[in-house]
Amino acid sequence: MSDRLAALREAVEVAQDRLEVPEVARARTLLAKAGAREALGDATVVALAGATGSGKSTLFNALCGSEVSTPGVRRPTTGVAHAGVWGEHGADRLLDWLQVPRRHRFEPAEPALDGLVLLDLPDHDSIRLENRLEVDRLVDLVDVLVWVLDPQKYADAAVHSRYLAPLAGHAGVLVVVLNQVDRLDDASARACLADLRGLLDREGLAATPILPTAARTGAGLPELRAELASRVAARRAATDRLAADARSVAAALAEHCAPDTAGDRNPGRDDRELAAALANAAGVPAVVSAVERSARRRGNQHTGWPLLRWTAKLRADPLGRLHLGDEAARSSLPEAGAVQTAGVDSALRRARDAAGEGLPQAWRDELRRTADLSKDRLADRLDRAVAGTDLGPDRTPIWQRALGGLQWLLTLAALAGALWLLALVGLGLLQLADVVPLPRVQGIPVPTLLLVGGLLAGLLLALVSTPLVQAGARRRAGQVRRRLTDRVAEVADTEVLAPLRQARADHDRFCAAVATAGS
Repeated sequence: MSDRLAALREAVEVAQDRLEVPEVARARTLLAKAGAREALGDATVVALAGATGSGKSTLFNALCGSEVSTPGVRRPTTGVAHAGVWGEHGADRLLDWLQVPRRHRFEPAEPALDGLVLLDLPDHDSIRLENRLEVDRLVDLVDVLVWVLDPQKYADAAVHSRYLAPLAGHAGVLVVVLNQVDRLDDASARACLADLRGLLDREGLAATPILPTAARTGAGLPELRAELASRVAARRAATDRLAADARSVAAALAEHCAPDTAGDRNPGRDDRELAAALANAAGVPAVVSAVERSARRRGNQHTGWPLLRWTAKLRADPLGRLHLGDEAARSSLPEAGAVQTAGVDSALRRARDAAGEGLPQAWRDELRRTADLSKDRLADRLDRAVAGTDLGPDRTPIWQRALGGLQWLLTLAALAGALWLLALVGLGLLQLADVVPLPRVQGIPVPTLLLVGGLLAGLLLALVSTPLVQAGARRRAGQVRRRLTDRVAEVADTEVLAPLRQARADHDRFCAAVATAGS
């Protein structure tokens, strides 16, 4: 029994703040009852319950051997529960817990009844609401329930649907008494008992005994006393009742467990879609584009024509404007638009549905709440993740440095040619041009060759290097995209997928505990 209750307690702990269903509250109430009942001794609490006029109080008095509870035929009759106590087994503490103030103590003439606490409950069909509520309360707390029926109302649908049928899992702690059989002849009594037996069998109470009695004549009372004595002597009534309650609660909780076949899932595609949607919403494409444009800008600065490089400085670095590199600070990335937000919502829904595939509605509701909580944290976490992602070393490739050096050599050559030509113009003005010989290559003056060749070679080198710079920029952008995507995937796993997996794992743990409690 302790293992069953421990499993039920584990199920309740797992369901805490997870499942918003009344069955969890019922299980929690049962655990509180079990803890209190186990601490109150081994007395056996038997309750007589029945309708007005069923002879319940007369039967109670007959069992007690004295006029303890006042019988009657007009409503309301029994309004407060009475207790008859046989022997000393901590009954006062037990009755305090049951909140039964009227107590009558008897010396057990029969040793087998030592430890019996017999309750006469109010009428379940009383016109007073407080009486009906008192019956419902005590029916849930007693160890053995003796339901007293009479030949006129033994098939009352209200009794069977409200009290007897729900006790199908408690057949071992239930006794049905057909009282007042002295009002029937033998054939009618046998027919009445057979019909009642059929009703109980159809309600799942085949193991529940039926005892015919006549409280006024004493018929059937020895058999009823023997039945009660056997329950008292076994000292298992309280345990059996708790076990039956635990099985009943576990069966109710099991309605919130998925069948075993619901565990085959392949959420990988949905996980990738979620990471892609979050990457778009987090501005990864904007960062990748900025990295590519920034790398192209720096490459052109190194390999372009030196005389025009200064124009690139007139435009701000696209990557610098995003204020990346500090995870603790907000970036300057634009907020996600309607399209990106819709994509995230759709991807979250698919991931949630994949995690909840085959689960009952209560757990799917919990996954929805989990996903909603995760979504509330995503925007800030994604921005910090993107802002803090290492975009790789910001080094200038060697080939760009080499081309840059060559461009400067060509520029110096053009500049030398220009200065040489200017010097020749000055000598011409001084009519000294013929004094200084002018070297030529293939008939072309060397200064002109240096100037024009340097300019043309520099321009051609810049044109040739542009595709290489662009290819390098795209390669750098691809590396950054992979790093950012991996970082966003980590956030998706930490903030969304891990909580969903944990909820699914809690479902599996909950169901395993419920299965143990109900076994």
